[in-house]
Amino acid sequence: MMSEAIELRAKLREHAHAENAVAMSKYMKNHFSFFGIKSPERRALANEFLKENGMLKQPFDRSFVKELWNLPERELQIVAIDYCVKNVKQMERDDIYLLRDMITQKSWWDTVDAIASNLVGPLCLKYEDLQNEFIEAWSTDEHLWLRRTSIIYQLGYKAKTDEQALYTYIKRNADSKEFFIQKAIGWALRQYSKTNPESVRQFIETHELAKLSVREGSKYI
Repeated sequence: MMSEAIELRAKLREHAHAENAVAMSKYMKNHFSFFGIKSPERRALANEFLKENGMLKQPFDRSFVKELWNLPERELQIVAIDYCVKNVKQMERDDIYLLRDMITQKSWWDTVDAIASNLVGPLCLKYEDLQNEFIEAWSTDEHLWLRRTSIIYQLGYKAKTDEQALYTYIKRNADSKEFFIQKAIGWALRQYSKTNPESVRQFIETHELAKLSVREGSKYI
């Protein structure tokens, strides 16, 4: 009997578009293969599949997520994230391990950014001890994408932002030459400046940051 993940893959393959697939893979620096299904159609097909199989009324299926993650086409990893977001209220403390695996496997900005702000962020609000046990270590981890996650996981927090943690993780990575770290720092500062512009202005003025981080972080102040 075919698993739900394999069934979904077969369903998406029926809507593959070779020309789109080439362009989409090129946009992602040829790191991944694609069916070539654009976002609106992919979401519609996946939602239809989940409803037909009653998966939105069932407990959160971690094995479904893991199996999608192991399949080659990039659309399937995006579907896995969307499925997690739909079930984020069901996610439990130990799902931080699942999210860590998703961040560190098949890593690129398209998946990592969605996981960081839409999944790691809400989970850390629900289980506040995760910050000290996991995010703290991620901020200095050798893995680029865990460091990026530590910087941007609070993007949706607004007034709930832990300012001390945000600035600490930024300072730990401020000397990084990595584009994705410099960009993350600017993004996090820009987002927080919508809530506390004076704090961000003062931080930027009193800390040595990459030009890219300063430019991005200063857009709204």
